[in-house]
Amino acid sequence: MTETATRKTALVTGAGQNIGRAIALQLAEDGFNVIVHGRAKQEQCEVVATEVRERGVDALVVMADLGKAGDCTRLAGTAIDTFGRVDALVANAAIRPKSPFLKMPPGEWREVMDVNFEATVRLAQACLPGMVEAGWGRLVMFAGMNAMHGYNGRSHVSASKHALWGLTKSLGKEFGPRGVTTNIVSPGPIASDHDDPAMTAHINEQVGRIPVGRLGLPEEIASLVSLLTSDKGAFINGQLLQVNGGTET
Repeated sequence: MTETATRKTALVTGAGQNIGRAIALQLAEDGFNVIVHGRAKQEQCEVVATEVRERGVDALVVMADLGKAGDCTRLAGTAIDTFGRVDALVANAAIRPKSPFLKMPPGEWREVMDVNFEATVRLAQACLPGMVEAGWGRLVMFAGMNAMHGYNGRSHVSASKHALWGLTKSLGKEFGPRGVTTNIVSPGPIASDHDDPAMTAHINEQVGRIPVGRLGLPEEIASLVSLLTSDKGAFINGQLLQVNGGTET
């Protein structure tokens, strides 16, 4: 059996930039093969995959629209067919459109729930059987400080993240006895580039609220994910872990 076949494998959604990229590179450092998922920016994802391979592990780029059930099935199926199973699912990808609740465009609520919540459900359902069979697995989901507190104008985003928190608690109880831990990470304001300039500006404006006096770094989120996906993190299960520099929520 080849070394690649005996390594654990991590699937990281939204891995082309920012927090997702940092997680992909950290898990590569930890010895995981990495499935680098992205929706539209394949060139960025290929760069990340190259960086992953430079760390001595294997990488696979899979482009998929998480808002489509068929794409979620294809993403998980390709990962499992290539590496045998997914040992760690890191569901980082999300969309955060802003719309007043009473003026929300038709279909936008459903789109946010599909990408932010339903996709994670589908990927978990596809990956969990292999984890259970192996007696070892890690599910890491993502919330967000403002999403958990309540977004003004992003009610669908907050609802989707609260749904993930409920899913985390339930799966932690159901699959913890089978060697699979489930946790959800809630980052505070993190220095990163966003497609939405307004989101970048919103993050930068929050520095004054952070007791440590700076924005967080994507690598600091990746460090926590590294712990959660390791054997050392085996007793952390069903938890919401906030990484926000002490910002009040």
